[in-house]
This record gives sequence, structure tokens and C-alpha cells, in this order.
Amino acid sequence: MQDEKHITVVDEEGNEQLCEVLFTFDSDEFGKSYVLYYPISSEDDDEEIEIHASSFIPNEDGEDGNLMPIETDEEWDLIEEMLNTFLAEEDEEE
Repeated sequence: MQDEKHITVVDEEGNEQLCEVLFTFDSDEFGKSYVLYYPISSEDDDEEIEIHASSFIPNEDGEDGNLMPIETDEEWDLIEEMLNTFLAEEDEEE
């Protein structure tokens, strides 16, 4: 991972994709941190973005750790709830 606004995600084939961080949050329930992000595309901005989510445990030196897959339906439910809250707040600001 890189700075707070961008991360580099490496897929199973070793391809790197620069992504923009939508937001991060911590869950005491699961003892993890989560990041929601989307690929930065050089294509048309009118295109709908695909939001991805991963968990991570920050390294002890304060740097971001490795991204890990979401493992349970309960985690996905929490992420969906947080995303809906985030999007609702964004709509209120506009």
C-alpha cells in the first residue's frame, strides 16, 4: 500500500493496479481494519466504478499492512452497512 489516498493492488497474476482509497474503518467486532477502494481508470469518468473491499492489519511500525480477502458474510454485511452510510453522507454534502 502507498499513501493515504492511493494503494497499489497486486492481483494473482502479479499485475499491479493503482487504486484510489474511498475510505477506511476499524472494526472492534472483528479486530481488523478495512479499506474500500476502486481502480483508477484512464477511461471515461462517466463509467460506473467497481468498489472493492479488503481487510488489513496495520504493521507495528504504523505502515499499512497487506490486503487480505473478506472472509465471512458477517464482515460483508458490516462493509455494506458502512458503505451505505458513507454514500448517504456524501449525498447529504452535495
